Amino acid sequence: MHSVVLTKGVPDFREGQVSFDEDGHLERGATPTVMNPNDEYALEAALQTKVKRGGTVSVMSMGPPGYESVLEEAMGVYADDLYLLSDREMAAADTWSTSITLSAGIEKLDEEPDVVFAGFKTADGETGQTGPQTCWCLDRPIVTHVISMEVDEDAGRLRAKRLVEGDVDEIETVEAPLPAFVVTDPEFEPSYRRAEHRLRHKRLRAETEERVEEYEDHLTTWSAEDLDLDPDFIGLDGSPTIVSGVDPIPKAPSEREATMVTPDDPEGMEQVLDEMRPLAGGD
Repeated sequence: MHSVVLTKGVPDFREGQVSFDEDGHLERGATPTVMNPNDEYALEAALQTKVKRGGTVSVMSMGPPGYESVLEEAMGVYADDLYLLSDREMAAADTWSTSITLSAGIEKLDEEPDVVFAGFKTADGETGQTGPQTCWCLDRPIVTHVISMEVDEDAGRLRAKRLVEGDVDEIETVEAPLPAFVVTDPEFEPSYRRAEHRLRHKRLRAETEERVEEYEDHLTTWSAEDLDLDPDFIGLDGSPTIVSGVDPIPKAPSEREATMVTPDDPEGMEQVLDEMRPLAGGD
């Protein structure tokens, strides 16, 4: 089994991490980049597949050289090897030209993947288009909103439970032939019911935590030339999307008041404990 997981770097939107200019526009250069949170579910699905079926898990991303840290973060969840598609020609790509580039990267791999995994939407674009568009380029069957899945390599099929139109109250079970494309939902939960699978999961997690310390040794970087990509179909030139305008992101109101309490203030600490005690007890 060979699985490929697609991931993307997004701004760290946690409170205190995001920088805006005076017009309320995001300053990407001053905001840390992290792995898209939804991609972790795709990584967990690929890891589950390896635990139960063996094989390898490759993680791939398109972006600037700084995205190496994103792939490092992905390997911390699980990866056997990493691929970064990076070139100035790829810059300013929309979802369509990104998908063309990713599909070329997947086709360049020495071994055709049985399953390609993608996360559900990114924290910055929120389109959910890159996964399905990459699948369209590869001409594979696709299953979206997957919350659980199993692969039967001998039968050449995967069986998945998926949310119907993202509705958590309506679930359907579907099958698809391999090779296939899977988009995991944030409701995805890996399943390790057998003891041997739980032990293998623990071992593989330990191995990837050790491997991530030298992730550069497992990283391959490909340029547009390496992928034999036509510059007219990638990056800004290959992006049909036209941005008509950008609305400033509203800043959170600073109306909340705060009282500073330090450990050397016994009365203040006692007051905090008195207020928190009922909450800790569930009242």
